Amino acid sequence: MIYEHEIPKGARLYFGQSAKLKRDIERLASDLLYKEGFEEIDTPLFSYHQHHYLEDEKELITLHDEQNRRLSLRADSTIDVVRLITNRLGRSTEHKKWFYIQPVYRYPTYEYNQIGAEVLENAEVGQMLRIVLEFFSRIGLRPTLQISNIQIPKILAKEYNISLDVLKHMDIDRLLESEQEWMVRLLHLHSADQIGELLGLVPQIIEEELVKIKELSDFVHYDNLIIAPLYYANMRYYQDLFFRFFQNNATLAMGGEYEAAGIKASGFSIYTDFVINRLKGE
Repeated sequence: MIYEHEIPKGARLYFGQSAKLKRDIERLASDLLYKEGFEEIDTPLFSYHQHHYLEDEKELITLHDEQNRRLSLRADSTIDVVRLITNRLGRSTEHKKWFYIQPVYRYPTYEYNQIGAEVLENAEVGQMLRIVLEFFSRIGLRPTLQISNIQIPKILAKEYNISLDVLKHMDIDRLLESEQEWMVRLLHLHSADQIGELLGLVPQIIEEELVKIKELSDFVHYDNLIIAPLYYANMRYYQDLFFRFFQNNATLAMGGEYEAAGIKASGFSIYTDFVINRLKGE
């Protein structure tokens, strides 16, 4: 039996104080992004291309158009922003900095409100991270910042036969079985200050990626920071430096460098619903 007041699991309902808090957060973010030179874009709810970029296509809510072509509800905004700006609006605008405030949807009935920004043809992830840090500072939150580099797990998969599934699920026992002592030390690397201890011990190809993490950590000067060099994001387009903010086991924001539609870019997404929960003490 479905009650008249019942809403699907994962759907969002805001009213009164919570609705005002949501609007205030979105207004603050839009003011900040306009100040940083971004313009706003609102992408279609339906998309033909989402399945190319999610690691698990089962997360998509799919349907078909009038010609029986597969499409899905918007499950991620990043790719559609890049694709639409470059392929559909390219002749109408040369602007490269765009932001959006809109929900995404995941199977079966999950709705996530997002504030996001993308900078096309620019992989300066430090600038993206700086904007997110300013946003959290303005709303009075200091979540834990995690910095990773997606190139490291990709190198381990390609050169050392470590399955990406092992890294996605952080199968510690499998990683500890490695004959490479430096790989075990990567597993225990949590501070940017520890990176110097591994230089000269890890293969040069990995050392170069660790140095990128160290440089980004030094750039932001944020004391609530951890390093996770083996972390693998569940989005196919992330290629290099990656960051994530979390608190009480909830991810509040993430972003990094990526490639989409043949374009190198950088960006971030702030998960509005979880931010509101933290501000309400939930």
